[in-house]
Amino acid sequence: MTFLDLVRRRYSVRAYRPDPVPDDLLATVLEAGRLAPTASNRQPFRIIVVQTRGRESELRRIYDSEWFVQAPLILCVCAVPSEAWRRTMYDGRSHADVDSAIVMDHLTLAAADLGLGTCWIAAFDPAAAREVLAIPDEGEPMLFTPLGYAADASSSPRHAERRPLDELVRYERW
Repeated sequence: MTFLDLVRRRYSVRAYRPDPVPDDLLATVLEAGRLAPTASNRQPFRIIVVQTRGRESELRRIYDSEWFVQAPLILCVCAVPSEAWRRTMYDGRSHADVDSAIVMDHLTLAAADLGLGTCWIAAFDPAAAREVLAIPDEGEPMLFTPLGYAADASSSPRHAERRPLDELVRYERW
């Protein structure tokens, strides 16, 4: 499979089977996150792996959807802003959020390559996430994804429509 085939195959899964994710597949997904490029290779992130079984009600405080807790695992990518590279010469902008997004992208693509489903979640309650996952002040919960086998794997996944390149790409100037 080519990289573009993989990118085209990945989709936002919103129904999961309860089947466990084998440890070796989880390790591969986490390794992909570890290898993600970050600004100045600072790696200002932590990944929290959460078992959903028996924690469904408290995890739904973070994101109140039944499918969020259907998968056996949830991954949370947290930024550690104090470790992030900053564009100090110009405006001081931290790249912790960008680095976290790259990590999540690597996690989701690795999962898709292994036949696992994921779904980026940014619309969650950060205060609940901090409390439920005991995230210290120096960490910032950025993104979540369930991780498991798609319940609809035998059918064709739905893909969101994408705008054509000529609407998204500019050459030389805006």
